[in-house]
Amino acid sequence: MAIDRELVWLSAGVLGLLVIATAVGAILRRNVVSDSAIATVDNLNARTRAWWAMCAVFALAVAMGPIGSILLFGLTSFLALREFVTLTPARSGDHRALFWAFFIVIPVQYLLVAGGWYGLFSIFIPVYAFLFIPVRAAMAGDTTDFLGRAAKTQWALMICVYCVSHAPALLMLEIPGYAEQNLKLLFFLVFVVQASDVLQYIWGKTLGRRPIAPRVSPGKTVEGFVGGIVSATLLGAAMWWITPFSPWQAGAMSLTIALMGFAGGLTMSAIKRDRGIKDYGTMIKGHGGIMDRIDSICFAAPVFFHLTHFFFV
Repeated sequence: MAIDRELVWLSAGVLGLLVIATAVGAILRRNVVSDSAIATVDNLNARTRAWWAMCAVFALAVAMGPIGSILLFGLTSFLALREFVTLTPARSGDHRALFWAFFIVIPVQYLLVAGGWYGLFSIFIPVYAFLFIPVRAAMAGDTTDFLGRAAKTQWALMICVYCVSHAPALLMLEIPGYAEQNLKLLFFLVFVVQASDVLQYIWGKTLGRRPIAPRVSPGKTVEGFVGGIVSATLLGAAMWWITPFSPWQAGAMSLTIALMGFAGGLTMSAIKRDRGIKDYGTMIKGHGGIMDRIDSICFAAPVFFHLTHFFFV
């Protein structure tokens, strides 16, 4: 497979940003004195260290080509689903349905992505898995809170598997004049979503005064939301050259991605508040669990995929 020079330059740019962030974090840690400032800087440095690891994994997957990216997101779905279902302890009647969810539904969904079967990929979980999972649970004969248990499993599959699978599904799109460049479209999605999250955090810590949803996510502010969304939109528009979009189209897509990412983060935070937890897990030091890191992608990926499919394929 030929090396994509643009992807190499993009990767080098991300590497440069991580080096700068690491250096700035080290300088700040030596100079801050108040307890609150130390806590903030330590949090930023933990996030930066986690980003080094996550970017390394993503870069390895991209280097392996489409199959590597599909395997990465398939594993991500598996780990995210495991985190999600642990929030709602299953009864014995759910075990076989969950077996099907983990070891049949996830592999089939990502095989459909790898095979480019758009029609079946788009309905496999919302139709067939949606109908099968509660039937399999009903066969166990446990009717205690059956509706709630079935709904939680179906919601978990939709968020952790169906929505996430739309990210690598970008690789199946046949966009005129953009052949064999879809990895850059996946890079665009992930970069804009994550940049929006980081920029909302930075703007919020710098200028944040008014909470935007204090009972759901006390750390999110109006100033952070506006600053992060606008900054990510401008950043995405500036990256139009790696996409099949014009500058204004890239900006519109970036705005959509950033807004959906915020909606995903807010929704998943509401679930955490409902369950009385701070993070979905502890796998990624400084970031919580897998779901804490991909909550924005869960909402942004399917919308971005279908907008691109509708207007550009």
